[in-house]
Amino acid sequence: MTDKISRILVTGGAGFIGSHTVDRLVSEGRRVWVLDDLSTGLLGNIETHIGKGSLNVVRGDIGDQSLLAELMANVEAVIHLAAITDHEICLHNPRLADEVNSKGTFILLERAREHDLRRFVYASSAAVYGDASRIPISEDCQPAPLTPYGASKLAGEKKCLEYWRSYGLRTVCLRYFNVFGPRQSSRHYSGVITAFMKRLSHGQPPAIYGDGLQTRDFVNVSNVAEITTLALDSEANGEVYNIASGRETTINTLAQKLIDISGRSSITPVHTSERQGEIRRNVADIQKARTQLHYNPRTDLQRDLIDLWNWYMRKSEQPRN
Repeated sequence: MTDKISRILVTGGAGFIGSHTVDRLVSEGRRVWVLDDLSTGLLGNIETHIGKGSLNVVRGDIGDQSLLAELMANVEAVIHLAAITDHEICLHNPRLADEVNSKGTFILLERAREHDLRRFVYASSAAVYGDASRIPISEDCQPAPLTPYGASKLAGEKKCLEYWRSYGLRTVCLRYFNVFGPRQSSRHYSGVITAFMKRLSHGQPPAIYGDGLQTRDFVNVSNVAEITTLALDSEANGEVYNIASGRETTINTLAQKLIDISGRSSITPVHTSERQGEIRRNVADIQKARTQLHYNPRTDLQRDLIDLWNWYMRKSEQPRN
């Protein structure tokens, strides 16, 4: 086992997953540099660490090569979370998706190689699989993305693996499934939970596309932050891992759980037309991450949804400036 990495650059560190990862890193006594353009991230997500010496926040773009060179000189590793994750934006502007998600990853990898960094952790997505032919989905399933977003994340993965094979840059790719938890916006593509909560908080029924029998693998963001940090110190190189709960939940079941938790028992979900290209079943095989990264996610969806509902309602009651 190598010495613990103590100085890390987190791109997108003010975002949903990024801020929880920063929390984890700081709690472990590491120094963190956050690079975020704040287009979707919020300084409020990491404000508890600002000014305390363990966190340096830089507002900027991952395409700014001079800025990257300056930041890379301070750190030993990169956790790359910055991306355009909104599927609708990627669908309507695939060139932008490629520029940020694919080419942006290449720029970071090249700077990391030049500075001989010890580790590069890349946040990928279950979207690389598309509509997988085998359930549960394991890492050896052939990727077949259905969207520009999924294609751009797969391109980033391939670059990471190329840099390990060609240059020895120690890369690892984490395919996140449906991450949820505090600080998530209902605008995000994986934000069906917060989208339902938003409607229920206003006394409106959850709106379900199609029959609601489509399934998803919901994983709490605390598990994701933990495994991202574990990957940082692991011996895995040039590997991809599913990061999920390994449990399958229908959208109908999710909606009913949230109706019950919210106390809006008189509300009945409404069903709208099915979305084109909707993935029918989605659940991960997480055995590889369990075995190689010692990943052991806590999977109490009911408890996590209650906690998230309480957080959401507290946030909704806060005065807005």
